[in-house]
Amino acid sequence: MTETGVKRVVIAGGGTAGWLAAAVLSRQLGMILDITLVESEEIGTIGVGEATIPTMRAFQGLLGVDEQEFMRATKASFKLGIAFEGWTRPGDRYVHSFGTVGKSTWMGDFQHFWLEAQARGDAGDIGDYCFELQAAEAGRFATDDRSQLNYAYHLDASLYARFLRTRAEADGLKRVEGKIAKVEQDPESGNIRALVLESGTRIEGDLFIDCTGFAALLIGKTLDVGFEDWGHWLPTDSAFAVQTTAVAPARPYTRAIAHGAGWRWQIPLQHRVGNGLIYASAHLSDDEARAQLLREVEGEVLIEPRKIRYRTGRRLRAWEKNCIALSLAGGFVEPLESTTLHLIMTGLTRLMQQFPSEGISAAVVDRYNDQSRRELEAVRDFIVLHYHLNQRDEPFWRERREMTIPDALQTRIALFEDAAQTYQGGDDLFRTDSWLQVMLGQGLRPRAHHPMARIMPREQLGRALGDIKRNITAAVAKLPQHQAFLDRYCASG
Repeated sequence: MTETGVKRVVIAGGGTAGWLAAAVLSRQLGMILDITLVESEEIGTIGVGEATIPTMRAFQGLLGVDEQEFMRATKASFKLGIAFEGWTRPGDRYVHSFGTVGKSTWMGDFQHFWLEAQARGDAGDIGDYCFELQAAEAGRFATDDRSQLNYAYHLDASLYARFLRTRAEADGLKRVEGKIAKVEQDPESGNIRALVLESGTRIEGDLFIDCTGFAALLIGKTLDVGFEDWGHWLPTDSAFAVQTTAVAPARPYTRAIAHGAGWRWQIPLQHRVGNGLIYASAHLSDDEARAQLLREVEGEVLIEPRKIRYRTGRRLRAWEKNCIALSLAGGFVEPLESTTLHLIMTGLTRLMQQFPSEGISAAVVDRYNDQSRRELEAVRDFIVLHYHLNQRDEPFWRERREMTIPDALQTRIALFEDAAQTYQGGDDLFRTDSWLQVMLGQGLRPRAHHPMARIMPREQLGRALGDIKRNITAAVAKLPQHQAFLDRYCASG
């Protein structure tokens, strides 16, 4: 354990990661900490994904955020899931929603009953039995105190950082503008002592949070923590991002559209649409990628496409000495399932729960690093699943289908293929319903299912599934159109 407690926290870098850290620390621990954020153009402009997952709503509660105020400020829309287009083969489509599929029992999950009913010719598509999925497909949405929809948001990341900055500064955070020229370390312990700016300003701290993006100025360049590369599983390494005007009402879901060397995203906000093309540079040149994105987007292009280079993998340790890396500085898995903001938030939640106010303990650091590793590996496996289970013919996709995948993922696939079983482990972000929807959507069909479903008489099983489907259809019909609800609930003007 370090000799002194943590009283001064320095956040290196702005952007969404830096300002999330600033907002939550200032709100929850601002009375006992001196918190400073250092921001410059070099380390403050790297954005994160504009799509989120439902866990964000709970984290917003920690910040005391009013949903309507937040959505107006960030020009946000609602999100019920992701539509995957062409991921199994060109022309195919499925939706990974945030909802629960059907009704399960203590003995087994809903898919066993559904598979039995399908074998008997008495069941529709698996998506027929999910409220969120059907609402997404119908373009409908509403939320109130009685709402049963499980949802997330599409948001403008730069506006969200601005929104967080306002809250953090109101809670006492100090912001310093300047470029980091030098990171000063203690010669004996190797701990970071101060950030020295080009202006000569010296900012001392007890704990430093690295939010400097892929540059990883503290955790990588200063403390020399190694990087575990996952490019052999997830070989995309480049993206172009561009904004366009909206040409249709905002859909309550993200689109992820596969192409020959990766995929393209479409994220509808209130005032515009976020677009991007993810690709493997070994299979598609930058010029070809840029041209393809501009050819396929809808609406008027609002900005020059921005090129992003990245490396998929993780730092060997997210917490090293007195430095914690968040977001891109600590690791990156492409934003296919919109996990970027979630991973920042869980990293901050762990820090809050294990905050080293009396000194940095090796046991706490080890626990934090182990949790961070297992969490990111579980997300990685879920993303690899989408790529591996494909039937496309392009070289990029054939390589993904034929590659050796992580053992834990192979075990999951075998369990579902052999016995229709899915599960959510202790370190898993994604629920059993998520694994079910993606596995079925990617064309994986179980060879067997639980015998309990065969015990139920055909008429009773058919009636049970029919009731679920009818109730969902009736509930969806009562919802307003998503765009109409946005205009009434949180229009940004």
